[in-house]
Amino acid sequence: MQLPEDFINYTRPLMGDEQFNAYLRSFTEEVPVSIRLNPLKLGTDGSGRHQAQGQPWLVVDGEPVPWCTEGYYLPRRPQFTMDPLLHAGCYYVQEAASMFVTHILRQLFTEEIVNSKSVNSKSVNSKLLDLCAAPGGKSTAAIAAMPPGTTLYSNEPIRQRASILLENITKWGYPGCTVTNSYPKDYRRSGLTFDIILCDVPCSGEGMFRRDPATIGEWSLQQVEKCWRLQRDIVSDAWACLKPGGVLIYSTCTFNTKENEENVRWMLTEFGDAEIVPVAIEPQWHITGSLLEGFTEPVYRFIPGITRSEGLFVAVLRKAAKEGSNSNAAHLNDKKSKSPKGLNILTPPIESPARPTGACYQGDARISKAPLNQQSLANKETQESSIFNLQSSIFNASYSQAIAYLRGEALQLPPDVPRGPVAVAFQGHILGTVKNIGSRANNQYPKEWRIKTTHVPQDYEPVLIKESL
Repeated sequence: MQLPEDFINYTRPLMGDEQFNAYLRSFTEEVPVSIRLNPLKLGTDGSGRHQAQGQPWLVVDGEPVPWCTEGYYLPRRPQFTMDPLLHAGCYYVQEAASMFVTHILRQLFTEEIVNSKSVNSKSVNSKLLDLCAAPGGKSTAAIAAMPPGTTLYSNEPIRQRASILLENITKWGYPGCTVTNSYPKDYRRSGLTFDIILCDVPCSGEGMFRRDPATIGEWSLQQVEKCWRLQRDIVSDAWACLKPGGVLIYSTCTFNTKENEENVRWMLTEFGDAEIVPVAIEPQWHITGSLLEGFTEPVYRFIPGITRSEGLFVAVLRKAAKEGSNSNAAHLNDKKSKSPKGLNILTPPIESPARPTGACYQGDARISKAPLNQQSLANKETQESSIFNLQSSIFNASYSQAIAYLRGEALQLPPDVPRGPVAVAFQGHILGTVKNIGSRANNQYPKEWRIKTTHVPQDYEPVLIKESL
């Protein structure tokens, strides 16, 4: 694979010959495939096995991602599209380095933000914003890593990408999630403030060269210059939305220091009230620190060939607490948020697939141009009327029936299935709904979510299996 000469001339001295040669060798190796399980739908017993309705689940031939409790490497890439459990939100296909956000949040939330044994983390209502969120990997990882009661705003400025984000957030199924299609400046104007903000900013994409060769042709030194300037604009808007004592997690999928260390150094100088937050890591993870001469602050760089991942850079910054304020738990329970204005809120075409237990686990995204302070009422009404609370109207489909449903086909249900709305499930996990009229069941799965391919495998190749008890 031919890398741009300008990239080589810049990156080899930056990394050094040993690291850069390891990076080059990674192009001859298999790209790692990894997934992250959904603890809401599969649960966990703390031993690496995941539970659903009392039944342990295992990842087929999975190997744990060391920095993420729910993350697993797979030995090969299966046909994810043809796995109903993916569509049900039981797991998310995510690059391993991006799962590092779960390690950061769990460590900082318990040790830095709460930082008090007297605080019950389950009762802490924190607000989290993922500002550049599509397709949803870090958002779903973040909400799963945080305690119950966390509110997530997941945002994507580009409309088409926001639709994909909405689908993934909906399928993930956590309550307290709002998906927006707005710009960072709109959040700055909205009046909303947050305890944690994820800024996975648009970048020159150097860390994606191995996984997505198309990014090589899009790279240039001019693009790097354009990106670091845009990143500073985004971070400035984000910092204005961060509460005193709050944490900003800055990340890119690139290697150069202009978009990474130099931007972090600029933040520390420009904002005045920013400080770097260290994150404990293990040596065997082979995470690389700062590559900028004279910059010794703790930052975290994942380099293919050195870490088992694609490229990623992460830095964690905290906004200083105001004098006289409690920088630990008090600000997390702040319920005096201003009424936000000017955010474009999206809504899922169906309620989030949930476990068929009678409980309703769905995202709270709504569609409206109205201010977000009207959302709480709409969310409550939606949860009370959701058909996923109807335990008597769930049809557990076979594999072929589940695939037919996901392709948008009408189903023929057994005569004992009640007429009216029926939830379609696969191995106990709900995919969506049909309207049973007796002679057939009309498919209500959203058209934009349907499987488009006409090639349907005869046999199911599971990624997750239930362990025999």
